[in-house]
Amino acid sequence: MSNILAGLFGHHSDYKKIEADLENSGFKDSEYIVYLHDDELHSQYLVSVVVKDEHQTDSASGIFSENDVLKTYLFENMEIEQANYMNIKRFIDARNKAEIHNSPDVKIKISTAGIDSEVKF
Repeated sequence: MSNILAGLFGHHSDYKKIEADLENSGFKDSEYIVYLHDDELHSQYLVSVVVKDEHQTDSASGIFSENDVLKTYLFENMEIEQANYMNIKRFIDARNKAEIHNSPDVKIKISTAGIDSEVKF
């Protein structure tokens, strides 16, 4: 069984270049899917690639990095037939909800001195 490597790209990335890079590195047209949206609400797009071994995973990941990927996801034991947009989006949403995000730096201000003689009751 193969795996799916999915990458989330910003609107500034050129999906035609990603397609060309994938095909030049040996991926067939039937081994990747580019999910595009026509509306302006979805400025990001998603690319899924079938990877069968570690070499293909590294190759596709490198192509994603060269094209300014925002985030990558590896889905194990998934075929390209299962990689429709709604299915991939559901898995990505579930992973993002389960991920523990870094919290911003919290500075706790502590007093260096206790109550002194200047405090009147």
